[in-house]
Amino acid sequence: MIYVTRLNHASVVLNSDLIEHIETTPDTVISLTTGQKLMVLESADEIVARVVQYRRSIQAGMQCGTWAQPPAGGATGTATGADAHGGR
Repeated sequence: MIYVTRLNHASVVLNSDLIEHIETTPDTVISLTTGQKLMVLESADEIVARVVQYRRSIQAGMQCGTWAQPPAGGATGTATGADAHGGR
C-alpha cells in the first residue's frame, strides 16, 4: 500500500498491486487493473520509488522474521498445552 495525492490534495492509500500502468499527460494518471484511473500530483518516478520501497519493506520483514512475530502483548493465534488438545 502506498500513499498518493489526488489533484484536489486529498490523500489516498493505493494498493500498489493493482497498478497496471502510469502515464504522464502532463498530469500523472495511474491506471488500475480494475479499470479505475487516478489522477495524482506525484510524478511517475515518485510512484515507482514508493512501490519499490514498499515491496522492499515487505521483503526485509520476511527475511528478518518480523512478519511472523505476534503483536507485542497479543495472542499468537495458536493454542498451546492443554488447550491445543481439547483439555487433554
